Amino acid sequence: MDITVVELLVPTAQTDLAEGTLMVLRVFTGICFIRHGWPKLRNLKTWATAMKTPQWLCFLSAFSMWGAGIVLIPGLLTPLAALAILVSMAYAMVLEIAAGFPFIGPDPYQIPAGDYAGPMGVGDPPSWEKAAMYVVMCLVLATCGGGLFSLDNLIIADILKALVG
Repeated sequence: MDITVVELLVPTAQTDLAEGTLMVLRVFTGICFIRHGWPKLRNLKTWATAMKTPQWLCFLSAFSMWGAGIVLIPGLLTPLAALAILVSMAYAMVLEIAAGFPFIGPDPYQIPAGDYAGPMGVGDPPSWEKAAMYVVMCLVLATCGGGLFSLDNLIIADILKALVG
């Protein structure tokens, strides 16, 4: 099976429903990562210290979240943007697994009062479930592309086809 550069960067879905669903997933993921990346960029030193990770690596991660989130919304280079986020979230998963967090934490309503309070008060106990969900979401976008309703489809595919021949 030979895959061209165009097929790799601008994959096509099969149905209108799939195309619309990719747009919803792409826009939702983009909004989430703009919201995840920006506070980390603004508080880089604090975040790097909390993560026990070099500040330059945290900058790359936060910038990739924020920047990729911005380009995911209109669907510009969707597979590359999704891959950038996927790498950051896979790293988060590794850190959370290494810290001994469970895949899915217990429901906060099942924890007796006073048994768990996170750094910001009572909330969800730590787990690597959310990072894993983002990895899966980005894997879908990286392999399926932004869909019919994306700049990839409207502009990038034609440019790539002209360049590649």
